[in-house]
Amino acid sequence: MAHLVQEIALAAGTISPAGGGILVLLATLCSWHLLRKFWKLRDIPGPFWAKLTDLYRAGIVKTGRSHEIFQAYHQKHGALLRLGPNMVSVADPAEIPVIYPMRPGFPKGEFYDAFIPYIKGGSAPPAIFTARDEELHKRIKSPVAPLYSLSNAVKSEPFIDEVLDVLFDQLDARFEKSQATFDLADWLQFFAFDVMGTMTFSRRYGFLETGRDVQGILATIWNFMLTVGPMTQVPWLDKLLHKNAVMASFRKASGNVIFQIAADNVARRKAEANDAPRATEGAKTDFLAEFLKIQAENPSIPQWSPLVWTFSNVIAGSDSTAVVMRTTMYNLLAHPSSLARLHRELTDPAITLSRPYPRWAEVANLPYLDACVNEAVRLHPPFCLPLERVVPTGGVTICGRFFEQGTVVGMNPYVVNRHRATFGDDADDWRPERWLEGDEERRRRMEAAIMTFGAGRRTCLGKHVALLEIKKIVTALVLNYEFKLVDPKAYVVENSYFFRQRGIMVQIKRHERS
Repeated sequence: MAHLVQEIALAAGTISPAGGGILVLLATLCSWHLLRKFWKLRDIPGPFWAKLTDLYRAGIVKTGRSHEIFQAYHQKHGALLRLGPNMVSVADPAEIPVIYPMRPGFPKGEFYDAFIPYIKGGSAPPAIFTARDEELHKRIKSPVAPLYSLSNAVKSEPFIDEVLDVLFDQLDARFEKSQATFDLADWLQFFAFDVMGTMTFSRRYGFLETGRDVQGILATIWNFMLTVGPMTQVPWLDKLLHKNAVMASFRKASGNVIFQIAADNVARRKAEANDAPRATEGAKTDFLAEFLKIQAENPSIPQWSPLVWTFSNVIAGSDSTAVVMRTTMYNLLAHPSSLARLHRELTDPAITLSRPYPRWAEVANLPYLDACVNEAVRLHPPFCLPLERVVPTGGVTICGRFFEQGTVVGMNPYVVNRHRATFGDDADDWRPERWLEGDEERRRRMEAAIMTFGAGRRTCLGKHVALLEIKKIVTALVLNYEFKLVDPKAYVVENSYFFRQRGIMVQIKRHERS
């Protein structure tokens, strides 16, 4: 092939013999590199075009159905699936501790660079989620990790109750009296965002009061994900199309808009530094106040840290929680027997729940509520692409096959969470009862197989905050309202790394209190 390139170029008179030799050398090296990449994973099954180019899987992500397509490929080919010239997707939960260990040394891949907005002068600083350097990750995670602990998250419960008041006032005024049909999916997202706004800034964005997407924030985040999703699969193309000064001069990326929202709030708070921080009695101050305090007390932390901590709360702290809220409520409404069983548990005379909103301490360990939330967390994780890692020095054995250093491997939460050998032949179905069956060992095995919040040392910081919000909103809605699911078929889902649902069309009326 290399000699053919030289002969054609010489015949065309475009290069000298010496230049032709250089061209041959470059072509040979390029061919050898491509052949070696193709050859080293030749035994891993997968779609033909995926073995040749990462553009193939980027195209799949653009369909919005990649979670289903990748799951079908795994069902056809098995636990190991080749999704790129140098990328292998793994579907066996037994390999979670191997790919996502608690120890350092199994770094994140270029996949995560797509989430870092490109701003004037270069890319924005990496957040906890996107930081690939292990030392940097530790420096920016360790100071704020305690803020997201369960004991600290519970202090935010008054913030959630405050937003629940607003939500219920709006539902009653707009829909309960009129019996108008509305999309509960929208209102759950409005609730999740206004809760995080209250927790982070001590003020709501205003989604609930207006009943709409304030300043287009939700559309901006989704448009950002529509761009980011495919780009995670082809980092070189992302640099060419989005992460350079030339392209940035032609358009303002969605990620920049979200980053600016965070930057504006940080700047405003710094300007108001002399004002007394707001606090609800018995509760903590908001996240931003804590972020700035941590920065002031730890000069060694990068100066931009409060900005990226805030950015993470804005972009990931709400949408991901809303996904699980929607999944829980839709499936409860679509499966009346589940809803009835949960309602019986919540109204059991042996259990005393506060009204109108049960407290966390009262609902944290209710068996059937726990089963429903676990099932929702399992069925539709907020993130539905393989979470990529790079095989470290020395290589690693996965599913009995050795992978050399530099190979990219990853596990897709949507696929792993539906592993039939772990969750049963009905793993694609809503069945909360699976979490109440068998012994404690079986439950622990299922919990260990859930990839929704990540795994290992990079587990999602906001897990406890999310579960607090989810259990609070689900119990509040089920106790206070009777729902009629108007059109179950209107429910649709999309995936561009972030998972999105819409079309939970309902009518509501207040429950009569017994």
